[in-house]
Amino acid sequence: MTQRLRAPGLLGELAAEFAGTAILILFGVGVVAQVAAAGTGEFDSIAWAWGLGVTLGVYVAGRISGAHLNPAVTLALAVFKGFSWRKVMPYALAQTAGAFVAALIIRWNYSEVLSRFDPGFTSKSQGVFSTLPGAGVTEWGALRDQIIGTAILLFLVLAVTDARNSLPGSNLAPLIVGLIVVAIGMAFAANAGYAINPARDFGPRLASFLTGYETAFQDASGYPYFWVPIVGPLVGGVIGAGLYELIIGRFLPSDELEPGALATETVAEPEPARV
Repeated sequence: MTQRLRAPGLLGELAAEFAGTAILILFGVGVVAQVAAAGTGEFDSIAWAWGLGVTLGVYVAGRISGAHLNPAVTLALAVFKGFSWRKVMPYALAQTAGAFVAALIIRWNYSEVLSRFDPGFTSKSQGVFSTLPGAGVTEWGALRDQIIGTAILLFLVLAVTDARNSLPGSNLAPLIVGLIVVAIGMAFAANAGYAINPARDFGPRLASFLTGYETAFQDASGYPYFWVPIVGPLVGGVIGAGLYELIIGRFLPSDELEPGALATETVAEPEPARV
């Protein structure tokens, strides 16, 4: 007797979120280490590698969990798209854990480079792992920036993954989502480093703190900055998703899709088991 595999369940979804976010961070934090600490590449390398990391992470996790890879995405989908509230915290924890483990790998792999570039493991190289405010930017300016950047992210992500809208063909939605991140990085990086993702920032920040960066949770002035790239994206994601629903979503024809799923293709009805 042959039978189709059962749905993965919450454990499978969390494993997918962990793996997808880890892929994102391996490429994202890895490229910053290479450019900032090793002097190989330039800012465009950072923007493109982060976008490609998002694309690859979404391809890894999309079929199983919807590939949120970002607590701001998960929260926004719960508020506006019917994603289960009981999954919000587990998803966020899995995403943060994936980011944490991936950052530890980068910290280990680039240990010699980082030690040579910044022997004291100070804010000079902290930006490899987590974001900091730009020159002259206050924490409130950085918070504003994170709200705006994440609102743009969620508005556009919903636009290209909404089954009621014009979906990218041939499973290209992950690539388009990655290009959205590239564009945000090229347009909104100066003020606060475009974290636009609490897991992306907090997981690597914690990893750096535990491996020698004593001031990881502060900015260069000593202010406890770590909350900005957590609160800003969570607020901005809800605002962006809300604006999408207000301006675009409510005018689209109704269509049914599993809450929180990545709308990249039409899913056929399950076939009955065959003997």
